[in-house]
Order: sequence, then structure tokens, then C-alpha cells
Amino acid sequence: MDDRFEAHRRALEEAVLEKPGFTDPELRHRVAERRDVPPDLAPLVDKIERSAYAVTDEDVAALKPKHSEDAVFEIVVAAALGSALRRLRAGLDALEQA
Repeated sequence: MDDRFEAHRRALEEAVLEKPGFTDPELRHRVAERRDVPPDLAPLVDKIERSAYAVTDEDVAALKPKHSEDAVFEIVVAAALGSALRRLRAGLDALEQA
């Protein structure tokens, strides 16, 4: 199936995962892919994957002693992007098989 938004999706992935930021791009990739996520970030990343609507201020505040607010924001965005991309690919695969 043709992904007519592929160029836009790739630009978004590059902006979120590759551009300089407050976190290392390698960490953002690992978070998006849910691969080797640091233990202190894993609960938030898992919660974003399972039920992003349930993320609370307390979830974010728990990371502030070790991570800046900007770093936590980048982690949240990378986790949300990774989750969205997995769902998109599953949906496109389902349409392809239909």
C-alpha cells in the first residue's frame, strides 16, 4: 500500500529523533523503539505505550530529580512517536493484507 505521507512522516521522525536536543539522539531512538530503555525511564515509556491518556504530572515529576524538564519532554515525545509509528505500521500492514 502506498504511504502518501511517507515524506512527512520521515521528516517528523528526523526532527524528533535525530536533531540536536537536550537528550542524546541515541537515547531518543531507544525510547521510540522501546529498546534498552534506562530503568528510570521505563515506567513512563511503558505507560505511554499502554495508556498515554493516564500519564500524570506525578509520572513526569518523578523524573525531574535526574532529568531536566526539557529532557523529559523529549523522552515523552520520542515514546509517543514510537508508539504511534508501531500502530501506523500495524494498520498499514492490515490494510495491505485485506
